[in-house]
Amino acid sequence: MEEIRNKVKESGLINLDLADFKPDTNSVIGLDIANQLWQGLILKEKDFREYIKTENWSTYSDKSVFIHCSADAIVPTWAYMLVATALHGIANRVVVGSKLDLEKILIQEKIESFSLLGLENGRFIIKGCSDISAPEFAMVCLTQKLQPFAKSIMYGEPCSTVPIYKAK
Repeated sequence: MEEIRNKVKESGLINLDLADFKPDTNSVIGLDIANQLWQGLILKEKDFREYIKTENWSTYSDKSVFIHCSADAIVPTWAYMLVATALHGIANRVVVGSKLDLEKILIQEKIESFSLLGLENGRFIIKGCSDISAPEFAMVCLTQKLQPFAKSIMYGEPCSTVPIYKAK
């Protein structure tokens, strides 16, 4: 009887799972400026500055914060700047936008910090199924990171890959 061989393992393919680049969403928190709008319509500078002074900012300690306004109101740029100033040195990072905007930044940071040391001229497979937010964004970032070092990049599972890139 012939020994069963793992041809995928023997092929030297490097499997990458997008789940490895999934950000810790437990450290993500939103700050909605809509709660500070006067009559749900406008932001009064004096009242907003008082809010900035009296708010308990420790709630955002060591968090990644996305600042947004859920109301259909025009929020002056300085309001976001004041919040960012108040969060400086408290939050890990501050972004104006949606939770998804922040998660994309966190994904990109993880991909950028991924070491390719010893993986030069690698044959990479990026696993397609993952519960990461913005998978297309993550795949493009990862492809751009790998391409200068890769012999080839494929998408999918080892048994059925789609070729993405092959070095000349």
